[in-house]
Amino acid sequence: MDCIFCKIANGEIPSNKVYEDETVLAFHDITPQAPVHVLVIPKQHISSMADITAENSAVVAHISEVIASLAKELGLENGFRVITNSGEDGAQSVKHLHFHVLGGKKLTEKMA
Repeated sequence: MDCIFCKIANGEIPSNKVYEDETVLAFHDITPQAPVHVLVIPKQHISSMADITAENSAVVAHISEVIASLAKELGLENGFRVITNSGEDGAQSVKHLHFHVLGGKKLTEKMA
């Protein structure tokens, strides 16, 4: 498979990691859109939110826990945004489920 996030998760491509365990990896985005911009991915390849099933949904719950913990560690006590894009119309550029965690400044309410 030619998935950049799978290669990052497997250590084939370096990343600036902020968290890693057996199922999840979090790293700084290379083109940050906010002072804090971290990507959180499952190590298991799941293409998008549309591919969440009863068999793999536990990893998404774990990702939510990781994001809450990371937000505290990264000093986002005043708030943060979590974004995931799904599919072509949702502007998903990498076909591997990932969550953008953005913060470190007052974000605008505009979503599109």
